[in-house]
Amino acid sequence: MDLSQFTQAFFVEAVELLGEMEHLLLELDVDAPDAEQLNAIFRAAHSIKGGAATFGFVALTDTTHLLETLLDRARHGQLRLSLPMIDAFLETKDALQEQLTAYQAGNEPEPEMVAHICAVLQQLALEHGNGGEAAAPAPAVAAAPAPAPAAAAPVHEAAAQDEGVLNVAFTGLSDSETGLLAEELANLGQVLSSTPGQGTLQVRLRTACSSDDIVAVCCFLIDESQIRIEREVLAPAQAEAVPAAEAAPVAPAADATRAKAGTAPAAAAQANTANASKESSSIRVDVEKVDQLINLVGELVITQSMLTQAATKLDPVAYERFLSGLGHLERNARDLQESVMSIRMMPMDYVFSRFPRVIRDVSAKLGKQVRLDTFGKETELDKGLIERIVDPLTHLVRNSLDHGIETPEQRTAKGKDATGQLLLSAQHHGGNIVIEVSDDGAGLNRDRILAKAMQQGLPVSETMPDEEVWQLIFAPGFSTAEQVTDISGRGVGMDVVKRNIQEMGGHVEIISRQGQGTTTRIVLPLTLAILNGMSVKVGDEAYILPLSYVIESLQPSAEHLHSITGEGRVIKVRGEYLPLIELHRVFDVSGALDDATRGILVIVQAESGRFALLVDELLGQHQVVVKNLETNYRKVPGISAATILGDGSVAFIIDVGAMPRIRRAQAASAQALADAARTDSVAA
Repeated sequence: MDLSQFTQAFFVEAVELLGEMEHLLLELDVDAPDAEQLNAIFRAAHSIKGGAATFGFVALTDTTHLLETLLDRARHGQLRLSLPMIDAFLETKDALQEQLTAYQAGNEPEPEMVAHICAVLQQLALEHGNGGEAAAPAPAVAAAPAPAPAAAAPVHEAAAQDEGVLNVAFTGLSDSETGLLAEELANLGQVLSSTPGQGTLQVRLRTACSSDDIVAVCCFLIDESQIRIEREVLAPAQAEAVPAAEAAPVAPAADATRAKAGTAPAAAAQANTANASKESSSIRVDVEKVDQLINLVGELVITQSMLTQAATKLDPVAYERFLSGLGHLERNARDLQESVMSIRMMPMDYVFSRFPRVIRDVSAKLGKQVRLDTFGKETELDKGLIERIVDPLTHLVRNSLDHGIETPEQRTAKGKDATGQLLLSAQHHGGNIVIEVSDDGAGLNRDRILAKAMQQGLPVSETMPDEEVWQLIFAPGFSTAEQVTDISGRGVGMDVVKRNIQEMGGHVEIISRQGQGTTTRIVLPLTLAILNGMSVKVGDEAYILPLSYVIESLQPSAEHLHSITGEGRVIKVRGEYLPLIELHRVFDVSGALDDATRGILVIVQAESGRFALLVDELLGQHQVVVKNLETNYRKVPGISAATILGDGSVAFIIDVGAMPRIRRAQAASAQALADAARTDSVAA
């Protein structure tokens, strides 16, 4: 039977189960373990084992069987947990992740890695009186044979359970699912009878598998709520006619598993029903399909804007019904856009849940005690940004652990709690999301940063404000670490963090107080597909300024404008001198206003500070659908993307963060031309 069409579903679910397993292991109290947590960890391993056996992933099946055996003994009180044992379970989780990655790529896992992790689990089993039960799969794992058919997988043999007869009933099936399930059950035992119906299938199966094994395998084809399993109780006469092995009860562990699964207690049954209902109410959809839907909705919004703009020329009395319908279309298009955009939104818990393990491992390696607190895990962010923010956050967290939080001895000497605090928080702020990584450690050392910057030849001065000094740590190759470790200190990473955040349309800020701690704040747009923007006019061209950068707009008077040699013009706003950047010079737009007193200055805040942009006029504020310019045309300096306006024209979205760099480059070029002209004049 070809099950390749279901392998992707298995990989996705297995990764989720491993993530859940890690989360529960990190939360587990080894001195007083919670029974529900242990059962959940066991079920995760059991489900992965069942699916791995179905698809013939031998190494994965054997490893999870060893892990499952230990977990089963732990949840029944036959095994006392310890911190080294939890470490071994976490190491097993990492090994299972590597095995999944290898199988997903169409390869076999490395035999050495598989043999090592199986040896670790076998040693644990032997040390805790397993009697050698778990040692059986070792030779097969060490040899890393080619995948065997599902029927030959050792998972059910290893269960050492006597055979019995199960009545398995399926409902809500398609024709293809009926055939696949019938074939799959034949791999799990002897089919005594099979009765297909209209969307149903009744099967009597003689098997050594438990009900949980049957469910775990079938759940990769259908939903658990579509499966009902009952074990036949043989009458005395039948028991005499059937071999003893067939009439024997299931193993005690299997009985306990079925009891935990909720076949007897009403409360557990209700919980399982609720879980099944929750699972059946959701579906998995490829991200590409969601992106295509979002793109089509964006086109619909653009078309609606075109119609609305064209309708402004119509007589509102003669076309009253048409304009009313157009108003309904606008509202429905906006609601549809918001609903579709919410599909791509994911909670920040998807990111934050990765860090308990990171903090546990790194703090143990550094000999530090660290407590992780999180805030705003339910805050949602676009899936595309969620995936790209993981690496920058990981680097910031590791930096806080290595450079920020002190050792218990140092903290105690300073009068602090021996256990340091690391806070991860996320919250919405206007049209942005603000993510913060805060620690209560030593804070940044201003003098050391300035000394290192001077040593590297960076343009610094003793009078620089703290905010600018902290930004120096994002310079390429910058590090104040006294020694290089395998965690940090090589001067790479922070510049990549800033560049990645800027590529996502965001910026990063640092607040630090020496001896009290450091907060790194990341400000990102909620989504990359929709942008709140201010449209401005420069000459005959329209541009979009991301609204998250805009502070205010004003019309300057001549006495507030000044020129600085080598720096160009500046504008004095409430006692502060801000660089003045003329957009018509940046983009070489003809016909634009050159007199700043007749135009409008838009004050914006970027990573490098505040500055003013000169435009001809403000056109308005609205949401725009972002179109990737580099994909459709090429990279343009100073432009981050493009959009289509209501009249069908294309407007460029300005890369606000790049404006100061372009201004400096143009000023340097102009200065070079002036110097060359002066040299030629002197020579003449």
